[in-house]
Amino acid sequence: MLSTPVAVTSGEVSLAGDLTVPDAATGVVLFAHGSGSSRQSPRNQAVAATLREAGLGTLLFDLLTPDEEAEDAVTGIHRFDIALLGRRLTGAVDWLAARASDVPLGLFGASTGAAAALVTGAERPELVRAVVSRGGRPDLAGDQALEQVRAPVLLLVGGRDEVVLQLNREAQAKLRAPSRLQVIEGATHLFEEPGALDQVAVAAARWFSDMGRAPDTDRGDDEGRAQQ
Repeated sequence: MLSTPVAVTSGEVSLAGDLTVPDAATGVVLFAHGSGSSRQSPRNQAVAATLREAGLGTLLFDLLTPDEEAEDAVTGIHRFDIALLGRRLTGAVDWLAARASDVPLGLFGASTGAAAALVTGAERPELVRAVVSRGGRPDLAGDQALEQVRAPVLLLVGGRDEVVLQLNREAQAKLRAPSRLQVIEGATHLFEEPGALDQVAVAAARWFSDMGRAPDTDRGDDEGRAQQ
């Protein structure tokens, strides 16, 4: 399975990406990396590999241009600009949909990238079929976006990431779409504990496996807990 370097056109910028689509792919998942990261994020790369094994295509791309990344590394000016990140991701969805109109699209967002994923889900309900957040900040998407998302949303949070867990609970309460909050017990924000990221990848693959319908969703987190 070969990864193809692509130039993703989003608005007036071109963003470097890697597109990998298995034969007879059941969908393609676009990755929105977290603050201060890039398409080379080892955690997103690991999750993407599991999704491809499950028959899903993946598009990992940089949300910022090289100049913006260099500026952000010094100032941090772009990493929490959810409006900018959301526009870039929405542009990438439009770009991919124009090339694969018959393939369901999903979004996987980490940290601030999760907020961008929800913004895009709200703006492109006809294209986005499922959303997964890993250690995300869905609260940063804003109440309006949370209320307008129509795709099923899976929120994956480490049990020891207490502040982010509470923020996810509050954001989930504002979602009108089917959703599940799944707690990875014993995990911290980056899911560095043994087996934690594997649980994230498996849960995401299951969520994206049927993008037309939410699998076993619920409005609470008790049913969705995963033991470390």
